[in-house]
Amino acid sequence: MRLPFLRFRAFLPSKKTKTSDVIHFRGKRKTKEERAKSPKRTEVINYLISYLERDVTYLEIGVRNPEENFNDIKASTKYSVDPGLEAKENLADFKVTSDDFYAKLDGGEVLSNDVKFDVIFVDGLHLADQVHRDIENSMRYLADDGFIVLHDCNPPTEWHARESYYYADTPAGGFWNGTTWKAFLKWRFNKSVYSCCIDSDWGVGILSKKHQIGQSIPETNIFFEYDQMDKNRKELMNLVSFDELKKMLNA
Repeated sequence: MRLPFLRFRAFLPSKKTKTSDVIHFRGKRKTKEERAKSPKRTEVINYLISYLERDVTYLEIGVRNPEENFNDIKASTKYSVDPGLEAKENLADFKVTSDDFYAKLDGGEVLSNDVKFDVIFVDGLHLADQVHRDIENSMRYLADDGFIVLHDCNPPTEWHARESYYYADTPAGGFWNGTTWKAFLKWRFNKSVYSCCIDSDWGVGILSKKHQIGQSIPETNIFFEYDQMDKNRKELMNLVSFDELKKMLNA
């Protein structure tokens, strides 16, 4: 299929530019556009915490560097989970994988197996099977009116959504959203939850068992093809602005 070169005219150095170069230019442009969006995940999470109007217990799965988000979360009680594979010094409260953390929680080895979290932020391994498992486990420990928040749900190109992080040179550069979007879409099919995705900061997905922030949708794109998601992402991912989220919660 021939690509629509005119769409990228501003990024073409000459008429001899190769298709692969066009894809790289587009990837860089999409990255720049995404990084310029606001709000960031921290602001969204803090809004949800304030919305609950009580002392909140917060859990963060996948911390890496606490200064990037965790330290700025305004929760009465907060816990962090990270195995420390990407950190020079692992500063997480629980230095284990999310699977191990929930197994220990189930067994009463950490905290208490009757604990309930008001907001859980999932930003661990960005692969669909792991994210789905993190959501599934988080749902079991989520307060009835709580929120699960996910990062990287709206990758701007298929290169940002690649399965493997370990590529030296891609149109996405060093940025990687992985296949988180597939896990989020799978939960969009679930009739027991409401969901939406803030169109900012690589896609901030939100799931709730109570708050009507977006109805479930019929199972479409069941093989999770990126092109199908890309063509219908507003509907499939229920993309909304931050202001639209606030209106839904305060309706």
